[in-house]
Amino acid sequence: MKIVYFCISLLITLALIIILGSRCLLPLPLASFLSPQEGVWYHAEPVDKKLDETLSLPGLKGNTNVYFDERLVPHIVADNDEDGYFVQGYLHARFRLWQMEFQVYAAGGRVSEIVGDVAVNFDKGKRRLGMVYAAEKLLKEAEANPDTKTMMDAYTAGVNAYISSLRNVELPLEYRLLNYAPEPWTNFKTALFVKEMTRTLAGGADDLELTKARDFFGDEVVQLLFPQIEDSLSPVIPKGTIFPPPTVVPQPPASADALYFKTTLAAGALQEIQKPNKDNGSNNWAVSGSKTASGAPILCNDPHLNLTLPAIWFEIQMTTPGMNAYGVSFPGTPGVIIGFNDSIAFGFTNSSRDVMDYYAIRFKDDSKKQYFFDSTWRDTDIRIEEIKISGGSSVFDTVAYTVFGPVIYDASFPATENGKEPLALRWKAHDPSNELLFWYHLDRANNYDDYVNALQYFTAPAQNVVFASKAGDIAIWQQGELPARWKGQGLYIMPGEDSSYMWQGVIPMEENPHIRNPEQGFVSSANQRPADSTYPYFIPGSYDLYRGIAINRQLSEMNNITVEDMLQLMNDNYNVFAETARPVLLKHIDETALQGREVVYLEMVKNWSLKNDISEKGATLFNIWFDKFKKQTWKDEMDKAGAKAYPADGIFTEMLLRNDTSFAFADNINTPETETLQDIVTAAFKETALLADSLEAEKKLEWGNNKNTSVYHLLGDRALPLARTGLPVGGGKHIINATTHSHGPSWKMIVHLKEETEAWVVYPGGQSGNPGSPHYDRFVDKWAAGEQYRAWFLEKGESAGVKAAWKMSFQKNESIR
Repeated sequence: MKIVYFCISLLITLALIIILGSRCLLPLPLASFLSPQEGVWYHAEPVDKKLDETLSLPGLKGNTNVYFDERLVPHIVADNDEDGYFVQGYLHARFRLWQMEFQVYAAGGRVSEIVGDVAVNFDKGKRRLGMVYAAEKLLKEAEANPDTKTMMDAYTAGVNAYISSLRNVELPLEYRLLNYAPEPWTNFKTALFVKEMTRTLAGGADDLELTKARDFFGDEVVQLLFPQIEDSLSPVIPKGTIFPPPTVVPQPPASADALYFKTTLAAGALQEIQKPNKDNGSNNWAVSGSKTASGAPILCNDPHLNLTLPAIWFEIQMTTPGMNAYGVSFPGTPGVIIGFNDSIAFGFTNSSRDVMDYYAIRFKDDSKKQYFFDSTWRDTDIRIEEIKISGGSSVFDTVAYTVFGPVIYDASFPATENGKEPLALRWKAHDPSNELLFWYHLDRANNYDDYVNALQYFTAPAQNVVFASKAGDIAIWQQGELPARWKGQGLYIMPGEDSSYMWQGVIPMEENPHIRNPEQGFVSSANQRPADSTYPYFIPGSYDLYRGIAINRQLSEMNNITVEDMLQLMNDNYNVFAETARPVLLKHIDETALQGREVVYLEMVKNWSLKNDISEKGATLFNIWFDKFKKQTWKDEMDKAGAKAYPADGIFTEMLLRNDTSFAFADNINTPETETLQDIVTAAFKETALLADSLEAEKKLEWGNNKNTSVYHLLGDRALPLARTGLPVGGGKHIINATTHSHGPSWKMIVHLKEETEAWVVYPGGQSGNPGSPHYDRFVDKWAAGEQYRAWFLEKGESAGVKAAWKMSFQKNESIR
C-alpha cells in the first residue's frame, strides 16, 4: 500500500509541476522517467528492504562496521577516526544526497542553475551576502589545521565514493524531477554549508528598518519603542550575578550625534534580501543531580527551525578509538552536532545577538572600483558573479568588497524601492574561523575543562551552549566572537567614510555570559537576552521573552525531577504571553459595543485555559485578536515611515501594562480623529469575530486546525504530495512547545547522565531522504504526539547483538595501493 501511495503521489507532484509551468522539468525524458524498470517506480522501497551489505572501497584505511537499528539509525564502529568520517560521508550521501547538495546550491547562489530565471534575485542576494567569500575563509582555516583537514578530506572522500557508485536509475527522485545530476562533493561545499547555518542562525539584523523608523520618528521614540531590556526579563544568567568590569571599552565617535543618530536613509519602502525566520531559536536546559530523582544531571534540547522533508537532521552514532558520540548530524558536515558521548551531553540555542552591521559607502563612480574611506579613495575588490541559468543565458552581477565587507545594496540592487545608496555589510561570519574544530573537540570532551577548551573555537553563529557531565557539572556559556559596541552602535546604518565607526574589538570569551553549577540547580536558555542591565556591554539582538520565563518558572519549582517530567515540560503548551496580555485586552475592550456572536467569542477568550492545546478555540481567537490589535496600532505609522518593524510583543504589552500609550495612540495617521486604546482594542476584536465566523464554518477555529502544523518538502508548495500537513500539534509562538505552522522543534533530546547513559530522542522526519522509503517520514507521527524514542547508545566494546536490524561492513580495498 505504501508503494502504491508513493507512486500516485509522485505522479501528482509531476502533474503539479508541469501545470504550474515550472521550467525546471523541461526537457524531462518522460518515457525514461515513467519506465517501470528505471523510472520513478524504482524509488518505491518495500517495508522489509534489507540493508545488509559488505563494501570494499578505495580510501579506507581499516575496517568499519555499521549497525543499523530498526529506525535506520547507523551506529558506526570504525578502526580509526578517518574511516569513521569517511563512512559518515558515505551514509549521508546514500540517504540524503539531493538534500545536502541542493542546500549548498542555495547557499552559494546557484539555484538558477536548477530551476531557471525565477531564482535570479535569490541567487544575487546570496552572492551579495558574501556566502562564498565567508566559506572560502573557513575552508582556508580548516584545511590549515591537521585535525579538521583530515576530518573534511575523509568525509568528502566518503560522499564521493557513494556518488561514483551511482547508476542513473539510482539517482534520488528530486534529481529526476528537476532533470540534473549531482556534482562531486568538495571540502568547500562543507564549508559553505557551515556558513549557511551561520546565516540561518545569525543572518538577520534590523538596522534598515530601525533607520527608517528613526528618520521618521527620531531616535528618542525608537528607543522607547525598541528598548534593549524588558521589565519582566528572566535572563539566561540569573539576575544578581556579578559581572566583572569590561576589558574592552569602545568609544563612540565624536560625530555620532550628528552623523549617526540623525542620518537619513533614502526614501521608499524597504525591499531587503530575504532574512532568516526570526523564530529560529531553541530551548535548552540542564538540571543538576540535586534536583533529580536519580541524583544524576539531565540535559534537554529542542532547536527550533523550519520543519522540512527531508529532515534537517540525520541521527547517528560514531565510535572510533578517539570518540563515542551520539546525536544528530547535518547532512553535508562531519561530526555529531547536538548530542552526547560517554561522559557529557551538549545542546544549543541561538544567542539572538546582532552580529551584522551596515555602512553607507560613497563610490567614486558607477564602476564601483573605488570608495572614499579615511580621507582617500581606496580600491575595492571586485567580484564579477556569473549566475548560470538553466535554459537561458547567464546573468552577471558586480559585487564590490570594502574594508567592511561586500556592498550588498547599491544602485543595481537597491535596499529601498527608490534609493541607490550603497550599503556595505560587516558580518562576523566573514571573518576567518574554524567551527569544525569546535565540534571535533566537543565530540571528544570528557569534562567541563574539555568543554571550555572546545568553546574557544566557536566564532559564529553565537550560541548558548548548554553542558552537563557524569561528573555532576552543569553549565551554560553564550559563546561566539561578539563585537564590543558602544551604546547604540549597530542599531542604525553607520557612516562608512572613515574608520571611527568600525568595530573596536570583540568581547573576550571569559567575559561572555556564562555560569557553572549555579545555586538554583539548573541552567537554561530560550533565546532571551543573556543578562540583565548590569552586564557591562551593549548587546542588541532579537530576543524572545516568554519561553525563558516559562521554563525558569517551572524548573525553579521542580524537584525530584524525572525524564517523564522533562518530556512533559518540552511539550508544555501554556501561554505565558497570553497570561500577561489577555488581561490588558479584556480591560480595554468596550463590551457594550459587542453583539451576537461577538459576545460568544469574547466569552471563549475569557474562559480559555491559556493553553494552546489543539482543541482550544480561545487560543485562536486570542492570537488573531492580539495580531490585529498590534497591526491597527502600528501599521499606519510604520507604513508612513517606510519601516516594517513593530515593537516586540513583550515590549508592546509592557508599554500597555505601564499605561504608556502617549505615543502609540496620540496621532493615528490615516484616521481623521484620534483613536483611543479602547477604540483600537474593540475594533480589533470586531474584526476578529468577523474572521472567526468564517473559520468556524471551515472548522478551523480550533487551534490545531487553524495552525495546521505541516512539514513541507524542501521544494515547497510544488511538492505537496511529498509533505506532511495537518498534524495535530499544539503550542505556538512564545510557548515552550514552540511549534507554529511549519516551524518548531526540529530535534528533541533528553539525556539522563546516569552511570549508564539514557537518552530519549525524536525529530519530525525520518532517516531516508527518499519519499518512497518507509523511513522518509517514519518519526513524524511520534513527534506530533509529543513522544520520543529510547535511543540505543552502543557502548565501546559492546556487542550489537539482536539490537542491530542490519549490518553494513566497509572493508579496505586491498587492490588499491
